[in-house]
Amino acid sequence: MKLIAIAVVASISLTAAGAASAQEALAKSSGCLNCHAVDATKKVGPGFKEIAAKYKGKADAEATITAKLAAGTGHPAVKASPDDLKSLVKWVLSQ
Repeated sequence: MKLIAIAVVASISLTAAGAASAQEALAKSSGCLNCHAVDATKKVGPGFKEIAAKYKGKADAEATITAKLAAGTGHPAVKASPDDLKSLVKWVLSQ
């Protein structure tokens, strides 16, 4: 029984890591990683973890960031499709 539980946990971990890698690849292909780092390190813009901390607990965070990025308000225009943009914002806020 222990072996099954360990296998399930390992499988979930690998799936989550794969999803994170896919999101990071999407961020890279969309040009996000040219100015932002995933960790809290500031490049040109703040790191994704810093952004997530800034918006933590704000109910409208996802909508606010998505609208700013889509409109190019205070941020260069984003190359991602609207669906990809929403996905990226969710991923950034989950950091």
